[in-house]
Amino acid sequence: MRAIKYHVKLSSKQRTELLALVRKGVHATRVITHARVLLLADEGKSPTEIIETLLISRVTEYNLRRRFQHEGLDMLYDKPRPGKPRKLNGRAEARLTAIVCSPAPTGHERWSLRLLADKLVELDIVDSISHKTVGEVLKKTTLSRGKNSSGA
Repeated sequence: MRAIKYHVKLSSKQRTELLALVRKGVHATRVITHARVLLLADEGKSPTEIIETLLISRVTEYNLRRRFQHEGLDMLYDKPRPGKPRKLNGRAEARLTAIVCSPAPTGHERWSLRLLADKLVELDIVDSISHKTVGEVLKKTTLSRGKNSSGA
């Protein structure tokens, strides 16, 4: 058993904040688990006891202690991660919705995802877009490409 490298000592304000967070239970499970790790560590529980109590890995327990030392309670919440920017912002999604609600092109009974993707490129709303991306965006709405009702 190694000596604990990163000790957790919470102020009364931090402890109160973490207890409230855990008791309310309205946060993501991982945030609540992170708070519980800090609370147990502050009570003097050993890493092994924390790991067995919360069913987490040794690496997770160690990393949470380390992050608390460097970041304080800000470590509870994950930082935004870099990723590919969205193809359609709010304005572009609104334009897509308007297109879906409009009559289908001549020769077609309804809008297909490919037709919608092509129309977005044609109107210079986006440089390029996959029909799958269009489908994912529409899935988040109540729109149906096959019905006359907008779903509202």
